Amino acid sequence: MNLREKLMDLFRPQDEERQDIHYRGKPMRRLIGYLKPHRKVFFLCLLLVLLLTGLELVRPMIIGNAIDQFITGETNETVLASGREHWEAGEQAEARFAGVLKAAGLYLAALLLLMILNRTQTILLQRMGQDIVYDMRNELFTHVESLTMRFFDTTPVGKIVTRLTNDVEAINEVFANILVKLFRNVVKMIGLAVIMISLNPRMALYSFILIPVVAVLTLVFRMISRKTYRIVRTRLTALNTFLSEHLSGMKVIQIFGREQRKFEEFERKNGSLYQAGFREMMVFAVFRPFIYLLSVVALMIIMVTGGTAVLKAEITLGTLYIFLQYINSFFEPIQELAEQFTTLQSAISAAEKIFTLLDTEPDIPAEENPRLLPEIQGKIEFDHVWFSYTGKEEDWVLKDVSFTIEPGQSVAFVGATGAGKSSILNLIGRYYDIQKGAIRIDGVDIRNLSREQIRRAISQVQQDVFLFTGDIASNIRLREDSITDQAIEEASREVNAARFIDWLPNRYASRVTERGATFSAGQRQLLSFARALAFDPKILILDEATANIDTETEQWIQEAVSRLMKGRTSIMVAHRLSTIQRCDRILVMHHGRIRESGTHQELLARDGIYKKLYQLQLTQR
Repeated sequence: MNLREKLMDLFRPQDEERQDIHYRGKPMRRLIGYLKPHRKVFFLCLLLVLLLTGLELVRPMIIGNAIDQFITGETNETVLASGREHWEAGEQAEARFAGVLKAAGLYLAALLLLMILNRTQTILLQRMGQDIVYDMRNELFTHVESLTMRFFDTTPVGKIVTRLTNDVEAINEVFANILVKLFRNVVKMIGLAVIMISLNPRMALYSFILIPVVAVLTLVFRMISRKTYRIVRTRLTALNTFLSEHLSGMKVIQIFGREQRKFEEFERKNGSLYQAGFREMMVFAVFRPFIYLLSVVALMIIMVTGGTAVLKAEITLGTLYIFLQYINSFFEPIQELAEQFTTLQSAISAAEKIFTLLDTEPDIPAEENPRLLPEIQGKIEFDHVWFSYTGKEEDWVLKDVSFTIEPGQSVAFVGATGAGKSSILNLIGRYYDIQKGAIRIDGVDIRNLSREQIRRAISQVQQDVFLFTGDIASNIRLREDSITDQAIEEASREVNAARFIDWLPNRYASRVTERGATFSAGQRQLLSFARALAFDPKILILDEATANIDTETEQWIQEAVSRLMKGRTSIMVAHRLSTIQRCDRILVMHHGRIRESGTHQELLARDGIYKKLYQLQLTQR
C-alpha cells in the first residue's frame, strides 16, 4: 500500500460513521444555555478577562517606555523633531536609575496582580465547569431512566456509558476553559491591534500583512477538524461498547476458547480508533506549525522594517521593543486557537451525541393527568390484546389474548418457549405498550394510570437475578428508606434467605460484589425473593423464579410463596409444572394465544397441550 492509499484509508469512513446518527440542531447554542444558572459567575470571569488582558498589554509598554525614558533617553517626539538627544551625566544618571527601579516595581506589581487574578478566574471557571457537568450528567441519567425497555433492547450499554462519562467530561473543558479563553484571545487581539495602530500605523500595517492567510487557514482547519473529531468520538463509543459487552461475557469467551478471535476483533476496533486519533493528530500537526511559521515570518518583517526605522530615527528603540513583544503576543492567541479548536470540536462532537440521546423520546409517552387509585387491589384484565415488539403485524407475539385475574387469585402461564408468557408479564407493568385491545388494573386502562403507582404495586422475581455492588441489606432495600432493617430481616425469614445470611460473618452487612458473583444461583434467587417481598406488593410476579434453584431451595421457596400468595394477586410463569399445581388457574399459551384454561386436574382431564407437557416432563425425570 503506497502513501496515497494509506492517507485515503485514514480518511475513509468506517461502519460506525455510516451508522451514526448526527445531531441536526446547533449544539454550541444549546450548550451556552447551560450557562444561564451561572451567568453571574461567568460575567465576573469575563470582567476578570478584561483586567487580565489590560495588564498583559501594559507590561511591554512599561519596559518600552523605560527603555526610551531611562536607558536611551529617547521619545518618538524628540526623534521625529531633532534626532537623538543624550541625557546629561551626574544627577541625571541617578534619576534614570531610579526610573528603572520604578519601572521594575510597576512590572513586578503587574505580574503579582496577574497571578492573583488568574488564580481567582481559574477557581471560578473550574468550579462553574464542574457544576455544569454535574447537572448535565444528572439530567442525562434521569432521562435515560425515563426511557422505555425498547430503547435498552436496541442500544448497547457501552454506548450509554460513553455518553454519561467520556462525552460529558469532554463538555467540561468548554465551560472551564474554552469559552473564556476564546473571549480573552479575541479581546487581546483587538487590544493589541488598537495599541499598535495608535503607536505607529505603518508598523502595524506590516504586522497585519499575514492576517488574511491566517484567517483562511483557520477556516479550512475548522471545517476539517469538526468531521475528524466527530469520527474519534464515534469510534471511541464503538470500542467502549465492545468492551462492555465482551467483559460481561468473558466467561462464555473462555468456555468456548474464543480469546484469540475476540482479541483480533478488539484489535481491529482499537486500530480503527488509533487511525482516527492519528488523523486528528495530522490535522493539528499541520495547523499549529503553520501558524508558528507565520508568526516567525511576521516577527522577521517587524525586525527588518522596525530596525530600519530605528536606524533612520523614525521610531525609538522602545517602540520597536513594544512591537516585537506585541507581534509575539498577537500570534499567541491564534496559536492557542488551534489548541482550543481541538478541544472545542471534540466537545461539540460529544455534545451532538449527548443531545441526540437527550432528544430521544420514550416509546411510551408520559401520562397527562394520570388517574391515581386510592389503593390497587390487584384485579388484572386483558381485553383482546394484540402485541408485537416491532409494531409489525407479521411479528405478533400475542394474538387476541383475553383473561381476567381476580384480586388475591393465583394464576400460572405455561407453554413452549416463545409462546408469549413473559411478554404478558412485561405488559402488566407497562414496560411496553400494546398495539390493539386494552389492559386494565382494577377496571382502569393502564394507559390512564400512573406508571409509578402501577410498578410500586408490583414485585417481580425474574429468572436472571441482578444484584448490585454493595451489601445484602442495600440489595433488598434498593434505597427505599421506608423499608426498615426489621422488615428486611422478616422478608428474608419468610423466603428462607435468612438460612444462609445468618451464617455470613457480617450477616446483612455482608459485601455483595458486581452481579452477586460470590453467591450461588440459589442464594441470589432467595435474595431476589426477599427484595420482592420487602416492598409488600399487591401483585406478585414470578418469572421462571425457580428455574435455577436446586430441589431443597425450591422447597423452601414453595413454602414461603404459598403463604405469601394469600391476599395478593400472584402470577407465575414456570416450565416446571410441579411448581404451579396449587395455582387457582393455569393458562396454556401456544403461538401467542391462550389455548387452554383451568386447574391442574381439569387440564389433565382434557388430554390437551397441558397433559402432553406434563407427561413429557415425567418422562425426562
